[in-house]
Amino acid sequence: GIHHWQQAAMKGQAEGRHALGLLEFEKSNHELAFKHWTISASMGYEKSSQAIECAFELGDGTGEQRARALRGFQDAVGEMKSPQRTIANKFLHSNSSR
Repeated sequence: GIHHWQQAAMKGQAEGRHALGLLEFEKSNHELAFKHWTISASMGYEKSSQAIECAFELGDGTGEQRARALRGFQDAVGEMKSPQRTIANKFLHSNSSR
């Protein structure tokens, strides 16, 4: 239930934070939903970035919230990039087709 998502979010788990955002959005607590999603997107969780984008397209949220979440997501993704990861991904994808 919600308690488990709260515990996961408090421990820094992005999916838990995202789930709390969904629950808050369903309860029409859009401001709180955006806060959860912005934090999760800043951890590199793409679904939160997508949720903010969808909500924005439906007329919820501000351009500032959208931009902040997108910047946070892009920064997180950029921090996860490394030459070693690129090589590992190429290796994994080339071997999976055999």
